[in-house]
Amino acid sequence: MVEAFLQGRLLGTAGRERMYLKRLEMRGFKSFVDALVSFQPGITAVVGPNGTGKTNILDAVLWVLGEQSTTALRSERMEDVIFNGTESRQPLGMAEVSLILGDVDGRPHDNGNGDGEAPPLPFALGECQEVMVTRRLFRDGVSEYFINKTACRLKDIRSLLLDTRAGSKGHTVIEQGRIDRVLKASPVERRELIEETAGIIRYKRQKAEALRKLEATHQNLLRVRDIIHEVRRQLAALERQARAAEQFQALRQEVRRLELTLLVHDYRAVLHEREEADRVLGELARRESAEAAAAARLAS
Repeated sequence: MVEAFLQGRLLGTAGRERMYLKRLEMRGFKSFVDALVSFQPGITAVVGPNGTGKTNILDAVLWVLGEQSTTALRSERMEDVIFNGTESRQPLGMAEVSLILGDVDGRPHDNGNGDGEAPPLPFALGECQEVMVTRRLFRDGVSEYFINKTACRLKDIRSLLLDTRAGSKGHTVIEQGRIDRVLKASPVERRELIEETAGIIRYKRQKAEALRKLEATHQNLLRVRDIIHEVRRQLAALERQARAAEQFQALRQEVRRLELTLLVHDYRAVLHEREEADRVLGELARRESAEAAAAARLAS
């Protein structure tokens, strides 16, 4: 039984990127408690008797490359990939797989110009001659991802693998029966296969992402315009209310001024009436005194 995966040389368009699967380290993954599998450039298949773990090796490659489908990993739950123990070994609480990609070193690289010069590694690798991609899964469902032992996101790993034409959805791993499906594929499906292999799909995804962001920005602008329109409408209403409030305050002050003027006028009128009453009372008192004096003189 043969399980094949195209990993001998991961070639980019025009030979820009030449990587190969150098090592595969598995700890607590399915039937592997602690295993290290080393590869050399040119190896394209894993061969062996049934039940020796060949398929689990391919599952480990798929899993560390970011596979999220339990069906593709032949499991019911993602936690099923964690070593569940045997009669002689206890179950483990974590599965970890590290995939080390190395540059095809020491041999000329065809950069498409026929000069045999070595093309640069993918940008994400910097000046590293190899890159380690690690994935961990704990029994509580928590996942961790690393690139060269530095914590990262699954999105970062997928972006890196796009540079090497690898990935869980790429053509790094070809399971039994897939060749027949490719041969029987429709022209559209074959075109998608060629585009993904050539790396065009990466730019299509970037274009789709850019268009999605552009559409999101457009929708945000529409919402901002709606908000501006609503704010302007409310501002106009507030300005009318402010003018009405100013008029109210002015009228209120005018009423207060008139009330004070009226009070002063009433006070002065009452004061004048009191003075007039006092004058009349004084005059009456004088007359009464004069009449009393006259009556007294007549009586004597």
